[in-house]
Amino acid sequence: MIQEILKAFLLIFIAEMGDKTQILAMAFATRYSVRKVLLGVMIGSFLNHGIAVALGSQLTRLVPMDTIQVIAGAAFVGFGIWSLWMGAEDEEEEAGAKYGAVVTVALAFFIGELGDKTQLTAITLAADSTMPMSVLAGTVSGMVVTSSLGIFVGRKLGDRIPEIAIKTVAALVFLMFGTFKLYNSAPDTLLSPVSVSVYILVLAVIVAVLYRRAYVIYRTGTVTSYVHVSQELHDYYASLEKKVERLCLGPEKCGKCEGRRCPVGDTKAIVKQAMSGEPDNMEKVPLDLDVAMRKDFDKKLIREIVKETTKAIEEAEEEHSDDLEHILEDMESIRKDARSSEDND
Repeated sequence: MIQEILKAFLLIFIAEMGDKTQILAMAFATRYSVRKVLLGVMIGSFLNHGIAVALGSQLTRLVPMDTIQVIAGAAFVGFGIWSLWMGAEDEEEEAGAKYGAVVTVALAFFIGELGDKTQLTAITLAADSTMPMSVLAGTVSGMVVTSSLGIFVGRKLGDRIPEIAIKTVAALVFLMFGTFKLYNSAPDTLLSPVSVSVYILVLAVIVAVLYRRAYVIYRTGTVTSYVHVSQELHDYYASLEKKVERLCLGPEKCGKCEGRRCPVGDTKAIVKQAMSGEPDNMEKVPLDLDVAMRKDFDKKLIREIVKETTKAIEEAEEEHSDDLEHILEDMESIRKDARSSEDND
């Protein structure tokens, strides 16, 4: 069982390194949060490879492969045009469609991988395997891991490159894949010089109009709600990092550092993780509840951190809320124990 999972994982991992899967994941990561993109990749890959494992080579007999490729190509062109759509509508979309990102990514990967080498690999492996579910687990895991690498690059680029540049690159990636699929799969009767010229002209006009609109919005300083919240969260963590350093008493007053058993040390670890990249929702460790009674922390500074963290929780994306709640609990534990110490005095 383990051997079949590893075999399927390695074959998919090697096959997809540098392939469109990673590029698509990178493109989606410039628009959506990592958690939603990975969930979409997993669902789309699971459905796609599940069909491959269940139906095997019968898939192409049910639906002509050229038809599948045309649908996939049209979908990619649509995603490319959508990637350039930048403005107030983005804010409404982020606020009003909680699961829209997951469905979008899942659909893109499901359609995009139909008839692709990864699905054909899954068919071949399942045909030779006595445990097809192990093959499915291995192939889906391989897709998620290779996509994660692409997402990591996409998120790092997103911190350094203007949003309009990222949107433009993402759009071109989708349009390129979509156009190639359409050209290779469409009936010959639709590939006359006139038809191809009309397609290119219409697509160029649409892209030019949307790019000009996006550029105007970019120049006026308008950003989407996701970018705005991300910027505010980054500023919060940068400010918190400095305040927690001031809050820490240091070895001179504190003695031996208790690490994450101290609420301040625990908060420092969370902030360090968040500032290094995507927050990882660190597991809680047992705190020393007597620490506030033994140490004289700056109560005013603690109140400031609690106030700012509470505000950050109200505005942050769901994927960051666990870390912020964790920080708030650490600071509240100091306030609570400090008040108890004052009452005892």
